[in-house]
Amino acid sequence: MNKSKITLILLAFSITLFSGCSTVPLEPKNVAESAKAFNPPPKGDAGIYVYRDSIFGAALKKDIWIDNKCLGESATKVFFYQPVKGNQEHVIATQSEFSPNKLSLKTESGKNYFVRQYIKMGVFVGGANLEVVDAETAKKAISELGMAKNGTCSKSSPNQ
Repeated sequence: MNKSKITLILLAFSITLFSGCSTVPLEPKNVAESAKAFNPPPKGDAGIYVYRDSIFGAALKKDIWIDNKCLGESATKVFFYQPVKGNQEHVIATQSEFSPNKLSLKTESGKNYFVRQYIKMGVFVGGANLEVVDAETAKKAISELGMAKNGTCSKSSPNQ
């Protein structure tokens, strides 16, 4: 393959990663605003917010699971909220290029936790990863995002 073809392929790949926006179904505004109040979760539970705020990889949707259950398919500028059992370890996983990336999170009852999903450069397409974020940073980011509807993933399990 000559140099100009390689350059063209890389340019097309870059444009795909940086442009276009994928969308996912959103919750009504009142549901999103209620979640953005960041109230403590129900007694015995912890709350997990997962959000994606960067525009890098805007054309990509990536599945997210908590404890092997579909949380939803993310897109840029959305967040999810999920109450989980408190005082337990939970595994948050996201679809990536070759295999899912996972993060273990030990929760305490009555607390909210914040996980940021971000897109990273991949070999063929952008991959996704997860990081725990402090509450102040996350709340500021989430206040600008729409709330995605839970329950729609392109795969039934992160292990597929």
